[in-house]
Amino acid sequence: MDIRPVPFDHPDALKLNDEVQAEYDVRYGDGGDATHLSPSDFAPPHGLYLLAYDDKGVPVASGGWRGQDANDEGNLDGDAELKRMFVIEQMRGRGLARRILALLEEDARAAGRVRMVLETGTKQPEAVALYASSGYAPCEKFGYYRHHEESLCYAKALTRP
Repeated sequence: MDIRPVPFDHPDALKLNDEVQAEYDVRYGDGGDATHLSPSDFAPPHGLYLLAYDDKGVPVASGGWRGQDANDEGNLDGDAELKRMFVIEQMRGRGLARRILALLEEDARAAGRVRMVLETGTKQPEAVALYASSGYAPCEKFGYYRHHEESLCYAKALTRP
């Protein structure tokens, strides 16, 4: 698997973003994630966006982090917020999300971020299982959906191993 950094507005990233938004709409019936994201959010060294490609050059998975500091949505200084973790249905169960997550954590740690945080939902049990098995624990709600009942927030300290 070829995992490489791309801009958030790269055509392949936009394609996978459309797919994840459609899946969110199916699961939650709300048209997809309304969190405002900008390509500059993921520009190194204040963020990173990764795509995984199969052996035919087809984009099959994505994920990124963006730097966050204390704000009125509940983030804390030094946060790295995980966004758009997604694996296309045909490629699930092969460890791609776990590989992307590890690379994102490593990059955020190297950028001086102290905590990786993420927001998911009650209708994404696969995501909850991935994060729980990767050392994430529930944390105080933050972000756009912090007041929604279906919102679940998790955090993991990015301490050096």
